[in-house]
Amino acid sequence: MSKKSILVVDEMHLSIISLLQNSGFDVNYQPSIDREGILSILNSYQGLIIRSKTVIDKELIDAGKSLLFIGRAGAGLDQIDQDLIGRRGIKLFHAAEGNMDAVAEHAIGGLLALFNNVLQSDAQVRNGIWDREGNRGIELHSKTVGIIGFGNMGSAFAQRLLGFGVNILAYDKYKKGFGTDSIEEVSLDEIFESVDVLSVHVPLTAETTSFLDQSFFSQFKKPIFFINTARGELISFDTLNWAFDRGIIKGAVLDVLENEKFQRFTKVQQQAFMKLAARKNVVFSPHVAGWTVESYQKINQVLTKKISAVFEVM
Repeated sequence: MSKKSILVVDEMHLSIISLLQNSGFDVNYQPSIDREGILSILNSYQGLIIRSKTVIDKELIDAGKSLLFIGRAGAGLDQIDQDLIGRRGIKLFHAAEGNMDAVAEHAIGGLLALFNNVLQSDAQVRNGIWDREGNRGIELHSKTVGIIGFGNMGSAFAQRLLGFGVNILAYDKYKKGFGTDSIEEVSLDEIFESVDVLSVHVPLTAETTSFLDQSFFSQFKKPIFFINTARGELISFDTLNWAFDRGIIKGAVLDVLENEKFQRFTKVQQQAFMKLAARKNVVFSPHVAGWTVESYQKINQVLTKKISAVFEVM
């Protein structure tokens, strides 16, 4: 095959350049380019690599008349019109395997911090407060952990749980036959019936947007701890507060939010978030579960390998 030219339009670890070049591609790395700039030059490239800022819609696809493939440096594909690129015959690659370890470790770390009052006790000690009884923790051992979504992220999280002596229940609407001796494949009703901890690992789609609503949480038979390292749009601030107020959720680890642009909060979102942020039994982080030193490079390696396997140019 002839050498392909790839336009990279988001900031990435610079290893992406040498990895692609060593695989026989020409690379134009333009991390600061704006949308108008992309539209003006895209027709000259057979490949486009994005991260999260670039929306792939009809306007952009129409401008990329020579496009053969799009690479998403990460896991989520919610900013890409997958139906359209499929109809145009453009291949789509993403690199969920590159940050699945980071996401899994972050979810475990957040849960342990929540169970052991790490944030509260750290703040207290820094202020001269030595309160052992007020910071008595609970153990993960023997708990029943439910996982919804058993793709790369969900399965990596399950693997990290194996050493904690927990019961692992997993549900995936679109995947069957993944159960093992240590991981029980169950129905959603069994999740509602049994879990102490719920971790959600599903992509953001039209089907899953606001999927975690009041109707969903009202079906749990006992209070749960909730982990969301997937997408914030799966659950609103209002639903989180509703579930907390009714004792359905008794603690949460939230790496993602319904709206991650504080300056763009609506008045309703601002009020709901302030109520949520006032709760001591919530551990927040700014969408960094998959954002590690190692994953920054592994994403490039995974993406290059996938692209090269289809478009072999050496």
